[in-house]
Amino acid sequence: MTRKDAFGNKSIKVPFFNPYISKQDKIAVNNALNSTLLTDGPTLQEFENKFSAFTKSKYGIGVSNATSALHLSLKSLGIGKGDEVIVPDMTFVATANSVLLSGATPVLADIDDDMNLSVESIERSLTKKTRAIIPVHFAGKVCNIKKMKKIATSKGLALIEDCAHAIGAKLDNQHVGTFGDVGCFSFYPTKNITTLEGGMIITKSKKIAEYVKALRNHGITKSLLQRYSKGVPWDYDIVEPGYNYRLDEVRAALGISQLKQIKKLNMLRKKAFEYYNQKLSDERGILFPKLAKHEEHAYHLYIIRIQKEYGVSRDKLFKKLLSLGIRTSVHYKPLHKFTILKKQGKIIDTIKNTENIYDEIISLPLYPLITSKEQDYVIEGIINH
Repeated sequence: MTRKDAFGNKSIKVPFFNPYISKQDKIAVNNALNSTLLTDGPTLQEFENKFSAFTKSKYGIGVSNATSALHLSLKSLGIGKGDEVIVPDMTFVATANSVLLSGATPVLADIDDDMNLSVESIERSLTKKTRAIIPVHFAGKVCNIKKMKKIATSKGLALIEDCAHAIGAKLDNQHVGTFGDVGCFSFYPTKNITTLEGGMIITKSKKIAEYVKALRNHGITKSLLQRYSKGVPWDYDIVEPGYNYRLDEVRAALGISQLKQIKKLNMLRKKAFEYYNQKLSDERGILFPKLAKHEEHAYHLYIIRIQKEYGVSRDKLFKKLLSLGIRTSVHYKPLHKFTILKKQGKIIDTIKNTENIYDEIISLPLYPLITSKEQDYVIEGIINH
Protein backbone atom coordinates (compact mmCIF):
# COMPACT_ATOMS: atom_id res chain seq x y z
CA MET A 1 0.00 0.00 0.00
CA THR A 2 1.44 3.35 -1.11
CA ARG A 3 0.10 6.28 0.90
CA LYS A 4 -0.35 9.73 -0.56
CA ASP A 5 2.27 12.20 0.64
CA ALA A 6 0.80 15.24 2.39
CA PHE A 7 3.17 17.51 0.50
CA GLY A 8 2.58 16.10 -2.98
CA ASN A 9 5.87 14.21 -3.37
CA LYS A 10 4.99 11.16 -5.48
CA SER A 11 8.28 9.42 -4.62
CA ILE A 12 7.30 9.06 -0.94
CA LYS A 13 6.45 5.46 -0.05
CA VAL A 14 6.17 5.80 3.74
CA PRO A 15 4.96 9.17 5.11
CA PHE A 16 6.08 10.39 8.50
CA PHE A 17 2.48 10.49 9.67
CA ASN A 18 -0.94 9.58 8.33
CA PRO A 19 -4.06 10.94 10.13
CA TYR A 20 -6.64 8.55 11.51
CA ILE A 21 -10.15 9.82 10.72
CA SER A 22 -12.84 7.14 10.96
CA LYS A 23 -16.35 6.96 9.50
CA GLN A 24 -17.79 7.70 12.93
CA ASP A 25 -15.56 10.81 13.14
CA LYS A 26 -17.00 12.10 9.87
CA ILE A 27 -20.55 11.40 11.02
CA ALA A 28 -19.91 13.27 14.29
CA VAL A 29 -18.52 16.30 12.44
CA ASN A 30 -21.42 16.32 9.99
CA ASN A 31 -23.96 16.13 12.82
CA ALA A 32 -22.28 19.08 14.55
CA LEU A 33 -22.40 21.09 11.34
CA ASN A 34 -26.17 20.61 11.27
CA SER A 35 -26.52 22.31 14.66
CA THR A 36 -27.72 25.90 14.98
CA LEU A 37 -25.07 26.60 17.66
CA LEU A 38 -21.56 26.14 16.30
CA THR A 39 -19.44 27.44 19.18
CA ASP A 40 -19.48 27.65 23.00
CA GLY A 41 -22.30 25.12 23.20
CA PRO A 42 -23.29 21.78 24.72
CA THR A 43 -20.96 19.67 22.55
CA LEU A 44 -17.91 21.48 23.92
CA GLN A 45 -19.19 20.98 27.46
CA GLU A 46 -19.70 17.28 26.76
CA PHE A 47 -16.16 16.96 25.40
CA GLU A 48 -14.76 18.76 28.45
CA ASN A 49 -16.68 16.47 30.79
CA LYS A 50 -15.63 13.32 28.96
CA PHE A 51 -11.97 14.36 28.80
CA SER A 52 -11.85 15.26 32.50
CA ALA A 53 -13.46 11.89 33.27
CA PHE A 54 -10.90 10.10 31.07
CA THR A 55 -8.00 11.75 32.90
CA LYS A 56 -9.79 11.60 36.28
CA SER A 57 -9.46 15.33 36.72
CA LYS A 58 -12.10 17.58 38.28
CA TYR A 59 -12.30 20.17 35.49
CA GLY A 60 -11.62 20.20 31.75
CA ILE A 61 -11.56 23.42 29.70
CA GLY A 62 -11.37 23.18 25.92
CA VAL A 63 -9.25 25.76 24.11
CA SER A 64 -7.96 26.50 20.61
CA ASN A 65 -4.63 24.65 20.99
CA ALA A 66 -2.03 23.56 23.54
CA THR A 67 -0.12 26.84 23.24
CA SER A 68 -3.19 28.78 24.38
CA ALA A 69 -3.65 26.15 27.11
CA LEU A 70 -0.14 26.82 28.42
CA HIS A 71 -0.55 30.59 28.08
CA LEU A 72 -3.85 30.65 29.97
CA SER A 73 -2.45 28.33 32.64
CA LEU A 74 0.46 30.68 33.29
CA LYS A 75 -1.94 33.65 33.43
CA SER A 76 -4.25 31.82 35.84
CA LEU A 77 -1.33 31.25 38.22
CA GLY A 78 -0.35 34.92 38.19
CA ILE A 79 2.93 34.43 36.35
CA GLY A 80 4.20 37.41 34.37
CA LYS A 81 6.88 40.06 33.98
CA GLY A 82 9.91 39.60 36.20
CA ASP A 83 9.22 35.90 36.79
CA GLU A 84 11.24 32.92 35.57
CA VAL A 85 9.80 29.62 34.38
CA ILE A 86 11.98 26.51 33.96
CA VAL A 87 11.35 24.58 30.72
CA PRO A 88 13.29 21.80 28.97
CA ASP A 89 15.67 22.95 26.24
CA MET A 90 14.48 19.97 24.17
CA THR A 91 10.81 20.63 23.40
CA PHE A 92 8.64 22.23 20.76
CA VAL A 93 9.00 26.01 20.82
CA ALA A 94 5.38 26.48 21.99
CA THR A 95 6.42 25.55 25.54
CA ALA A 96 8.76 28.55 25.71
CA ASN A 97 6.57 30.81 23.56
CA SER A 98 3.76 30.54 26.11
CA VAL A 99 6.15 31.78 28.80
CA LEU A 100 7.23 34.71 26.64
CA LEU A 101 3.58 35.54 25.90
CA SER A 102 2.92 35.72 29.64
CA GLY A 103 5.73 38.26 30.02
CA ALA A 104 7.96 35.90 31.99
CA THR A 105 11.42 34.57 31.10
CA PRO A 106 11.90 30.93 30.05
CA VAL A 107 14.90 29.31 31.71
CA LEU A 108 16.18 26.50 29.50
CA ALA A 109 17.24 23.40 31.45
CA ASP A 110 18.96 20.20 30.34
CA ILE A 111 17.38 16.81 29.67
CA ASP A 112 18.07 13.24 30.78
CA ASP A 113 18.88 10.36 28.43
CA ASP A 114 15.15 9.62 28.07
CA MET A 115 14.80 13.17 26.63
CA ASN A 116 12.68 14.37 29.53
CA LEU A 117 13.53 17.38 31.70
CA SER A 118 16.34 16.64 34.17
CA VAL A 119 15.49 16.97 37.87
CA GLU A 120 19.13 17.81 38.63
CA SER A 121 19.12 20.55 35.99
CA ILE A 122 15.91 21.99 37.47
CA GLU A 123 17.60 22.20 40.88
CA ARG A 124 20.64 23.94 39.40
CA SER A 125 18.40 26.40 37.47
CA LEU A 126 16.40 27.67 40.45
CA THR A 127 16.73 31.35 41.40
CA LYS A 128 14.84 33.82 43.58
CA LYS A 129 12.81 34.72 40.48
CA THR A 130 11.66 31.17 39.69
CA ARG A 131 7.86 30.92 39.83
CA ALA A 132 7.03 27.77 37.87
CA ILE A 133 8.27 24.58 36.21
CA ILE A 134 6.86 23.28 32.92
CA PRO A 135 7.95 19.68 32.37
CA VAL A 136 7.05 17.96 29.09
CA HIS A 137 6.10 14.27 28.97
CA PHE A 138 8.29 13.90 25.91
CA ALA A 139 7.27 11.60 23.04
CA GLY A 140 4.61 10.07 25.31
CA LYS A 141 6.99 8.96 28.10
CA VAL A 142 6.13 10.13 31.60
CA CYS A 143 8.82 12.43 33.02
CA ASN A 144 10.10 12.26 36.59
CA ILE A 145 6.99 14.12 37.66
CA LYS A 146 6.87 12.99 41.30
CA LYS A 147 10.33 14.40 42.07
CA MET A 148 9.44 17.57 40.18
CA LYS A 149 6.29 17.91 42.25
CA LYS A 150 8.36 17.61 45.43
CA ILE A 151 10.63 20.41 44.23
CA ALA A 152 7.66 22.60 43.29
CA THR A 153 5.92 22.00 46.61
CA SER A 154 9.04 22.61 48.71
CA LYS A 155 9.87 25.84 46.84
CA GLY A 156 6.30 27.13 46.52
CA LEU A 157 6.38 26.92 42.71
CA ALA A 158 3.60 26.29 40.22
CA LEU A 159 3.80 23.01 38.27
CA ILE A 160 2.33 23.10 34.77
CA GLU A 161 2.45 19.78 32.91
CA ASP A 162 2.89 19.98 29.15
CA CYS A 163 1.04 16.83 28.08
CA ALA A 164 0.92 17.60 24.34
CA HIS A 165 2.52 14.21 23.57
CA ALA A 166 0.91 12.22 26.32
CA ILE A 167 -2.81 11.50 25.97
CA GLY A 168 -3.23 8.16 27.74
CA ALA A 169 0.13 8.24 29.55
CA LYS A 170 0.04 7.25 33.22
CA LEU A 171 2.36 6.76 36.17
CA ASP A 172 1.22 4.25 38.79
CA ASN A 173 -2.22 4.39 37.14
CA GLN A 174 -2.47 8.18 37.53
CA HIS A 175 -2.92 10.10 34.29
CA VAL A 176 -0.38 12.78 33.43
CA GLY A 177 -1.70 16.30 33.88
CA THR A 178 -3.14 15.51 37.31
CA PHE A 179 0.13 15.70 39.27
CA GLY A 180 0.61 19.46 38.96
CA ASP A 181 -1.60 22.53 39.22
CA VAL A 182 -2.71 22.13 35.59
CA GLY A 183 -2.20 19.80 32.64
CA CYS A 184 -2.17 21.05 29.03
CA PHE A 185 -3.03 18.80 26.08
CA SER A 186 -2.83 19.12 22.30
CA PHE A 187 -5.21 17.80 19.65
CA TYR A 188 -3.05 18.73 16.65
CA PRO A 189 -3.45 16.33 13.67
CA THR A 190 -0.36 14.25 14.57
CA LYS A 191 -1.36 13.78 18.21
CA ASN A 192 -2.89 10.61 19.69
CA ILE A 193 -6.36 12.07 19.15
CA THR A 194 -7.13 15.09 17.01
CA THR A 195 -9.65 17.90 16.69
CA LEU A 196 -7.54 19.20 13.75
CA GLU A 197 -6.50 22.15 15.93
CA GLY A 198 -7.41 22.23 19.60
CA GLY A 199 -6.30 21.80 23.19
CA MET A 200 -7.50 21.10 26.72
CA ILE A 201 -6.60 22.28 30.21
CA ILE A 202 -7.31 20.01 33.16
CA THR A 203 -7.18 21.08 36.80
CA LYS A 204 -8.59 20.31 40.22
CA SER A 205 -8.91 24.02 40.99
CA LYS A 206 -12.33 25.63 40.53
CA LYS A 207 -10.69 29.07 40.65
CA ILE A 208 -8.31 28.24 37.80
CA ALA A 209 -11.10 26.62 35.75
CA GLU A 210 -13.41 29.64 36.05
CA TYR A 211 -10.59 32.09 35.28
CA VAL A 212 -9.51 30.15 32.19
CA LYS A 213 -13.10 29.81 30.93
CA ALA A 214 -13.52 33.58 31.01
CA LEU A 215 -10.14 34.43 29.48
CA ARG A 216 -10.51 31.97 26.58
CA ASN A 217 -13.57 34.01 25.51
CA HIS A 218 -12.31 37.63 25.63
CA GLY A 219 -12.70 37.76 29.41
CA ILE A 220 -16.50 37.56 29.20
CA THR A 221 -17.95 36.40 32.51
CA LYS A 222 -20.91 34.44 31.07
CA SER A 223 -21.22 31.64 28.53
CA LEU A 224 -23.52 31.96 25.52
CA LEU A 225 -26.04 29.66 27.21
CA GLN A 226 -26.03 31.82 30.36
CA ARG A 227 -26.41 35.02 28.34
CA TYR A 228 -29.37 33.75 26.31
CA SER A 229 -31.14 31.81 29.09
CA LYS A 230 -31.78 34.60 31.56
CA GLY A 231 -32.01 38.36 31.35
CA VAL A 232 -30.56 40.16 28.30
CA PRO A 233 -27.65 38.66 26.29
CA TRP A 234 -25.54 41.81 26.34
CA ASP A 235 -25.49 42.02 30.13
CA TYR A 236 -22.11 40.53 31.00
CA ASP A 237 -18.92 41.87 32.51
CA ILE A 238 -15.23 41.82 31.59
CA VAL A 239 -12.91 42.05 34.57
CA GLU A 240 -9.68 41.40 32.66
CA PRO A 241 -8.88 41.50 28.93
CA GLY A 242 -8.99 38.01 27.47
CA TYR A 243 -8.37 36.18 24.21
CA ASN A 244 -10.20 34.38 21.43
CA TYR A 245 -8.96 30.93 22.45
CA ARG A 246 -12.25 29.05 22.03
CA LEU A 247 -12.78 25.48 20.84
CA ASP A 248 -15.86 25.28 18.60
CA GLU A 249 -18.65 22.69 18.51
CA VAL A 250 -17.47 20.98 15.32
CA ARG A 251 -13.98 20.27 16.63
CA ALA A 252 -15.41 19.31 20.02
CA ALA A 253 -17.63 16.75 18.26
CA LEU A 254 -14.59 15.29 16.53
CA GLY A 255 -12.80 15.20 19.88
CA ILE A 256 -15.62 13.22 21.52
CA SER A 257 -15.58 10.72 18.67
CA GLN A 258 -11.80 10.35 18.73
CA LEU A 259 -11.72 10.00 22.52
CA LYS A 260 -14.04 6.98 22.21
CA GLN A 261 -11.30 5.35 20.10
CA ILE A 262 -8.26 6.37 22.18
CA LYS A 263 -7.58 2.90 23.61
CA LYS A 264 -7.60 1.38 20.14
CA LEU A 265 -5.45 4.18 18.68
CA ASN A 266 -2.86 3.96 21.45
CA MET A 267 -2.80 0.15 21.20
CA LEU A 268 -2.07 0.40 17.46
CA ARG A 269 0.73 2.87 18.19
CA LYS A 270 2.10 0.55 20.86
CA LYS A 271 2.12 -2.38 18.45
CA ALA A 272 4.11 -0.40 15.87
CA PHE A 273 6.44 0.99 18.57
CA GLU A 274 7.25 -2.48 19.89
CA TYR A 275 7.75 -3.82 16.36
CA TYR A 276 10.47 -1.23 15.75
CA ASN A 277 12.07 -2.09 19.10
CA GLN A 278 12.08 -5.79 18.29
CA LYS A 279 13.56 -5.38 14.81
CA LEU A 280 16.17 -2.75 15.70
CA SER A 281 17.33 -4.17 19.03
CA ASP A 282 20.39 -5.94 17.61
CA GLU A 283 21.55 -3.13 15.32
CA ARG A 284 24.91 -1.78 16.45
CA GLY A 285 25.13 1.95 17.11
CA ILE A 286 21.39 2.50 17.57
CA LEU A 287 19.79 3.38 20.89
CA PHE A 288 16.07 2.74 20.94
CA PRO A 289 13.47 3.90 23.50
CA LYS A 290 13.10 1.90 26.69
CA LEU A 291 9.80 1.27 28.48
CA ALA A 292 9.24 1.25 32.25
CA LYS A 293 6.96 -1.30 33.92
CA HIS A 294 5.29 1.14 36.34
CA GLU A 295 4.18 3.58 33.65
CA GLU A 296 1.92 3.61 30.62
CA HIS A 297 3.59 5.18 27.59
CA ALA A 298 1.47 7.09 25.04
CA TYR A 299 3.68 6.04 22.07
CA HIS A 300 3.42 9.45 20.44
CA LEU A 301 6.84 9.44 18.75
CA TYR A 302 9.36 6.72 17.97
CA ILE A 303 12.83 8.25 18.32
CA ILE A 304 16.15 6.44 17.91
CA ARG A 305 19.65 7.74 18.56
CA ILE A 306 22.33 7.23 15.92
CA GLN A 307 25.74 6.83 17.56
CA LYS A 308 29.29 6.66 16.16
CA GLU A 309 29.28 2.85 16.12
CA TYR A 310 26.51 2.94 13.53
CA GLY A 311 29.03 4.30 11.02
CA VAL A 312 26.77 6.93 9.42
CA SER A 313 25.67 10.27 10.85
CA ARG A 314 22.07 11.12 11.65
CA ASP A 315 21.95 13.68 8.84
CA LYS A 316 23.27 11.19 6.27
CA LEU A 317 20.72 8.61 7.41
CA PHE A 318 17.95 11.20 7.05
CA LYS A 319 19.01 11.90 3.46
CA LYS A 320 19.34 8.21 2.63
CA LEU A 321 15.88 7.37 3.97
CA LEU A 322 14.36 10.30 2.09
CA SER A 323 16.00 9.05 -1.13
CA LEU A 324 14.22 5.73 -0.48
CA GLY A 325 10.88 7.52 -0.14
CA ILE A 326 10.77 7.43 3.67
CA ARG A 327 9.93 10.59 5.57
CA THR A 328 11.55 11.06 8.96
CA SER A 329 12.06 14.09 11.20
CA VAL A 330 13.89 15.39 14.28
CA HIS A 331 12.07 16.25 17.52
CA TYR A 332 13.31 18.87 18.17
CA LYS A 333 15.77 21.61 17.36
CA PRO A 334 16.75 22.76 20.89
CA LEU A 335 15.24 26.01 22.10
CA HIS A 336 18.58 27.73 22.68
CA LYS A 337 19.27 27.63 18.93
CA PHE A 338 16.33 29.94 18.10
CA THR A 339 17.01 33.66 17.69
CA ILE A 340 14.13 34.71 19.97
CA LEU A 341 15.35 32.51 22.82
CA LYS A 342 18.96 33.59 22.39
CA LYS A 343 17.64 37.08 23.09
CA GLN A 344 14.84 36.48 25.59
CA GLY A 345 15.57 33.08 27.09
CA LYS A 346 18.03 32.27 29.87
CA ILE A 347 20.43 29.39 30.53
CA ILE A 348 21.80 28.87 34.05
CA ASP A 349 22.83 25.21 33.97
CA THR A 350 24.82 23.35 31.32
CA ILE A 351 22.83 21.93 28.37
CA LYS A 352 25.46 19.41 27.23
CA ASN A 353 23.09 16.45 27.18
CA THR A 354 20.64 18.31 24.97
CA GLU A 355 23.46 19.24 22.57
CA ASN A 356 24.76 15.66 22.36
CA ILE A 357 21.34 14.06 21.94
CA TYR A 358 20.20 16.58 19.31
CA ASP A 359 22.99 15.47 16.98
CA GLU A 360 21.90 11.83 17.26
CA ILE A 361 18.09 11.71 17.23
CA ILE A 362 15.80 10.85 14.35
CA SER A 363 12.06 10.19 14.52
CA LEU A 364 10.75 7.29 12.43
CA PRO A 365 7.28 7.06 10.82
CA LEU A 366 4.68 6.16 13.45
CA TYR A 367 0.90 6.30 13.11
CA PRO A 368 -2.01 4.02 14.04
CA LEU A 369 -2.45 2.35 10.65
CA ILE A 370 1.20 1.94 9.68
CA THR A 371 1.64 -1.59 8.32
CA SER A 372 4.38 -4.08 9.17
CA LYS A 373 5.32 -3.96 5.46
CA GLU A 374 5.88 -0.20 5.72
CA GLN A 375 7.86 -0.64 8.94
CA ASP A 376 9.96 -3.41 7.38
CA TYR A 377 10.83 -1.04 4.51
CA VAL A 378 11.94 1.62 7.03
CA ILE A 379 13.92 -0.94 9.05
CA GLU A 380 15.60 -2.30 5.93
CA GLY A 381 16.66 1.23 5.00
CA ILE A 382 18.24 1.67 8.43
CA ILE A 383 19.97 -1.71 8.66
CA ASN A 384 21.38 -1.69 5.10
CA HIS A 385 23.51 1.41 5.48
